[in-house]
Amino acid sequence: MNKPQTIQIFLPDGSPTSIREAELTNRLVKAILFPRNKIQEVIKRELVHFTGVYFLFGMSEDGIKPKVYIGEGEECFKRIQSHNRNKDFWTHCVIVTTKTDEYTKTDGKYLEYYCLSKAQEFGRYEIDNDTGSKKPSISESREYDLLDNFETAKILLATLGYPIFESKRSLRKTELFYCNGKKAAGIAEYTDEGFLVRKGSTCNLHLSQGAGDWVGRVREKLIDQGVMVIDGDVYKFQKDHLFNSPSGAAVALLGRNANGWTTWKNKAGETLDELKRK
Repeated sequence: MNKPQTIQIFLPDGSPTSIREAELTNRLVKAILFPRNKIQEVIKRELVHFTGVYFLFGMSEDGIKPKVYIGEGEECFKRIQSHNRNKDFWTHCVIVTTKTDEYTKTDGKYLEYYCLSKAQEFGRYEIDNDTGSKKPSISESREYDLLDNFETAKILLATLGYPIFESKRSLRKTELFYCNGKKAAGIAEYTDEGFLVRKGSTCNLHLSQGAGDWVGRVREKLIDQGVMVIDGDVYKFQKDHLFNSPSGAAVALLGRNANGWTTWKNKAGETLDELKRK
């Protein structure tokens, strides 16, 4: 269950799009974000030289899905300098460490292992790591301490714009919306991040005669990503998928141009437009 939180964000050079340090003021964990073009400036920040876990964020080559590399380091900045020479995809880096540099090498390896496993579980990002990370030998009590630290890191990452460990589905009681047409039968929810079509929703197999190029492109991307696969005489969603708009979701299901605000309805037959825009 989410609870109210107070997060402090410090802007060392005064720019909200540049280097940012974030913390829950009553917690040990702290995060620092910097754009790749600020790598020479961020070297002056003490935090980047601490032991911890780091995340390199960017986009996949096709631009379809965000991408991440997760690593650890006794002095994170040295590892990131190496990635600056050898990895092209990333545009931003987030380092998660402690305010007083308390992590050991083993702590960093455990956080790397756990973050990689959770990133794979949530599936929001394409993972750039070639191999997984082995769980290091660690005491039970220390493991629980680090799992608690992970929960803080999860909040800080999402606050900084990278909800890598957040469930796509709302944890609160959610109103569902439905879209039906021919053999299409979609179930979705309107979330903080966009319009989420749920796994198991079905789509008309063929595009309508008047469908525009945009409709075809939406479908092609979903098929290429493995979100939609043929199941008999329909396409079926193999996983939850987040759309930027209700109309994009409706187009994918119906295979034609559609206004999602009027196409998606709740069980009472009220449209999304009536409930959310009137």
